[in-house]
Amino acid sequence: MELGSILHFLADKSILVTGATGFLAKIFAEKILRVQPNVKKLYLLLRAADSKSAMQRFNTEVIAKDLFRVLKEKCGRNLNSFISQKVVVVPGDIACENLGVKDTDLLKEMWKEVDVVVNLAATTNFDERYDVSLDINTFGAVHALNFSKKCSKLKVHVHVSTAYVSGEKEGLISETPYYLGETLNGTSELDIDREREVAEETLKQLRVEDSSQESIKSAMKDLGIQRARKYGWPNTYVFTKAMGEMLLGHMKENMPLVIIRPTIVSSTYKEPFPGWVEGIRTIDSLAVSYGKGRLTCFLGDPTTVIDLIPADMVVNAMIVAMVAHANQPNETIYHIGSSLSNPMDSTMFQEYGLQYFTKHPWIDKEGKPVIVGKVKVLSTMDNFRSYITIRYLLPLKGLQLLNAACCQYFRNEYLNMYRKIKYVMRLIDLYQPYLFFKGV
Repeated sequence: MELGSILHFLADKSILVTGATGFLAKIFAEKILRVQPNVKKLYLLLRAADSKSAMQRFNTEVIAKDLFRVLKEKCGRNLNSFISQKVVVVPGDIACENLGVKDTDLLKEMWKEVDVVVNLAATTNFDERYDVSLDINTFGAVHALNFSKKCSKLKVHVHVSTAYVSGEKEGLISETPYYLGETLNGTSELDIDREREVAEETLKQLRVEDSSQESIKSAMKDLGIQRARKYGWPNTYVFTKAMGEMLLGHMKENMPLVIIRPTIVSSTYKEPFPGWVEGIRTIDSLAVSYGKGRLTCFLGDPTTVIDLIPADMVVNAMIVAMVAHANQPNETIYHIGSSLSNPMDSTMFQEYGLQYFTKHPWIDKEGKPVIVGKVKVLSTMDNFRSYITIRYLLPLKGLQLLNAACCQYFRNEYLNMYRKIKYVMRLIDLYQPYLFFKGV
């Protein structure tokens, strides 16, 4: 599509964005405001109890970010008036009907004015509490769709999911929709309402047993992983996202629906400037650990493709798909990734890390550069288990015996080491499917 036609579409349009404090949502909002100042309104929904706290979150978690630097330079002293004219901060909650918006006048205004709904609200934790993940990723998607159905001028509903809701078949991940009750492993039909009941019943039982908040949190996290793996999904995040997609496809009726499935989203490539990222995201934790000299080994098939996609490319794809499918009453799915056109395997990722941190070493607390080298690559789970046993589990067992013999003298050291190993094993359990992933 021509850039001119996209900008023309965005002019005088009102767009509702959910999950407005999220990484992609901020980049989306900044892009719209920067490239099309004639957009009519951006309604930004964020979780807050009232307008005051919503505005406070917007000011500190959105507009104050360095991401908006280019827009601030462009607007100069007019920035505040421009934002107040174009942006409406909406307090609400995606987990509630009508998106939790309590202001009836604002609700009526949005139903009358909104042309496009972009649902970016999500919890992306692989092992989120099952009840929380269902509320946001599964039924939150339904609440956003139901809201769109009430918008009299709606042109298109855009839902952002993840490429990993799909399983690979012969090395490919297809841009195909999920049908209600479909499972990845072909087991007995999935009943989404029953899944909600399982979560509610488990939570109720835990409260009857007077379990601590920490115990409830742990049990609900474990429940999510168990339910996901029962039907073939590796974790709670992709499972609840898949169920959300199923419900959207089932309930959309004649609504134009676009589902965007990005792969591993990384920092910006070009816009508004290269390298903007917020926090340490999925793949970034590996780079940081390596740069600090803490990554002694790497688990994964050296030929596994690490499917990275810059955040601004995802946002560009969202905008183009939104414009291209406006007023088309069908469901369209796009995967946004690099594994087909520009694949990077894990060996390349390690080489880039070595090159970068050799030229630009991490400076430790004492002001000294951290020297990095090649890490030990464990290409199978058997190799990993052997490495962990020799390097950590056997010393841990020795420390346990020593601690017992010395009347718990080394108790703190033992517990600290035990917690670290348990944490690593939990991470490996969560990420293992992607460390050996072959899909394109």
